[in-house]
Amino acid sequence: MSFKRLDPQDFVISADSITNTLWSGDAVTLDSFFTSSTQEAGSSGDYYLSIYQTASSDSTAKVQFDIAYGNKLGSGSIAYNSGIVGKSPTSTIYGQYRTMVLGDENTDFAIGDYTETEFIAVPIERARYKEGLFPGSLNLTLTVGSDTIHITDNSKDVASITFVDAGRKFELVSGSNGAAYSGTGYTAASGSYGWMLPDIGILLLNSKALEGSAADGGIGLNITRANTTNGATNTSTFDAIVDGSSFKMNSQETITSDFIFVRARNAEFNYSENPSYISGSTGEVIYDEFINSPQSYITTVGMYNDNNDLLAVAKLSKPLLKDFTKETLVRVKLDF
Repeated sequence: MSFKRLDPQDFVISADSITNTLWSGDAVTLDSFFTSSTQEAGSSGDYYLSIYQTASSDSTAKVQFDIAYGNKLGSGSIAYNSGIVGKSPTSTIYGQYRTMVLGDENTDFAIGDYTETEFIAVPIERARYKEGLFPGSLNLTLTVGSDTIHITDNSKDVASITFVDAGRKFELVSGSNGAAYSGTGYTAASGSYGWMLPDIGILLLNSKALEGSAADGGIGLNITRANTTNGATNTSTFDAIVDGSSFKMNSQETITSDFIFVRARNAEFNYSENPSYISGSTGEVIYDEFINSPQSYITTVGMYNDNNDLLAVAKLSKPLLKDFTKETLVRVKLDF
């Protein structure tokens, strides 16, 4: 076994972005949507609606995403206490996302060109992706009656990225594959169709934009602001997704690789400590021809620290012949 200290120039760090399918079963597009009557009727059903890729009674059913309507004034759900106005599940949802996304409980959402006090949150189930959502891959179809809209993010249309407290932010527009169909893709009176927040895996749909008529760029989505029931807007949004029957999006992960270049120059690593190479009693080379013209086979590269602790091992696919007439360069790749 021979050792050699690596120089700083022997290390190179590289980062690569890897995309993958988002939905269960490696499905590229989610076109079937199911809810759980148990979840909907439970205490969590007052706040959000969980969506599965198959019937919730199926053993393969897994939550793909949720739907939650948030309203700053608490409209659209039953108040916790009839004597306290504006405190309800929808106000809780609004406050939760405002703190998580904006990091400021005194700031409202500026969606497109308009300040909005309500939205429909579509958080992707955390188990569906490793690091974040892939901008430019979103294609969501929403349909109400005869009105349909195709929504994507505008990541390919913007020259610079906007950031909020939750990371990158892209506007949702009428278009496909990260670009608007024409113009900005915004609605006439309500700004964009919402935000895509890829770093936390959330879509925030602009409820007022979707509520508008087809002439205004909407689909007539039923937004319930009465304080007589819980989850009505979540259900109408789910119906629009079901009728649209197409939700496509990919995940994204950054893999950092450390490349280490191990160089064996012509005068290095030509002798072996194999028992068949050196006499165990005298420590001499057994065969005289190996004294001036030795040969060895490199099979393994081990990485040690200054304390002589073995940290990593790289195995060659086949033994590599080494002698005084050859120099060898082995590139070791460590992913983390």
